[in-house]
Amino acid sequence: MQRVKKKNGFFQEIKKHGFLYGMTVPGILQIFIFSYIPMLGLVIAFQNFNVKDGIFGSSFCGLNNFRFFFNGSIWPGLSKAAVNTLWLNVIFIIASTFVSVVLAVVFSEITAKKYKKITQTLSLLPYFISWTIVSLFLNNAVISTDNGILTNLLEGMGIQINFYQEAWVWPIIMVVLKVWQASGYGAIVYLATITGIDPGIMEAAEIDGATKWQKIRYMTLPILRPTVILMTLFNIGRIFYGDFRMFYALIGDNSMLYSTVDVIDTYTYRAMRTLNEYGLSTAIGMVQSVLGFIMVVTANKLARKYEPDSAIF
Repeated sequence: MQRVKKKNGFFQEIKKHGFLYGMTVPGILQIFIFSYIPMLGLVIAFQNFNVKDGIFGSSFCGLNNFRFFFNGSIWPGLSKAAVNTLWLNVIFIIASTFVSVVLAVVFSEITAKKYKKITQTLSLLPYFISWTIVSLFLNNAVISTDNGILTNLLEGMGIQINFYQEAWVWPIIMVVLKVWQASGYGAIVYLATITGIDPGIMEAAEIDGATKWQKIRYMTLPILRPTVILMTLFNIGRIFYGDFRMFYALIGDNSMLYSTVDVIDTYTYRAMRTLNEYGLSTAIGMVQSVLGFIMVVTANKLARKYEPDSAIF
């Protein structure tokens, strides 16, 4: 009896789509080099790490770093930073997602191709601007106590405010800047989903007398819902992480603002820099990763229950 060869084996798949799989190699290497290899450094969380001795020469201390993390004097300040990290990230996710969806819908309704390309490019541009550049512009041109545009505008209205001493205003500034930076990139993702909608469905709705708003409400938004849930799941995975580049570039070491915008990452960085507690800092980072993993798994279970197509796994 002649042996029948499998048509859809692994090697046949590679041979058939080799070029496409080859395009994924740079991304796989990046993830492996910058995400998996650094995991070896987690051993520092269980050591009295010393830079001179290195990972292989430092003595092990078991769970002492974790005990100090939960019971030591570092906890009061860290707990406040953890609260700031959580609630700011929740606001970031909600605000950025809302604005991204609105932008995607607006872009999809623009008919002039040239104007459409210009608006999409301008909305995407902030994503590639360094937070250091944003900080320089914000501190020197917008909220500077001497010649800041916003400062002078408020003074003209009779409102005297020193932004560098008022902690309550910085969450608002952070949310505005995060939405400005992330919404354009998110809109491109949602716009790709909208572009994939069958035009025949929209034409049928127009024939039935549906208005533009009705098409958006009853067709576009429900089709976008799985993508929105999927992107939210990705964001939840880093809900215990603050954007260190953003927060440290904008706030730096201004202790007067710590009460509202000090996050876990900036707090840990200062502890590592001033106390030389590398093991404690690694332990905090490990706890962040574990909690983020638990959040993703929990959120994914809920998504799989109510919106199976949006689940990651």
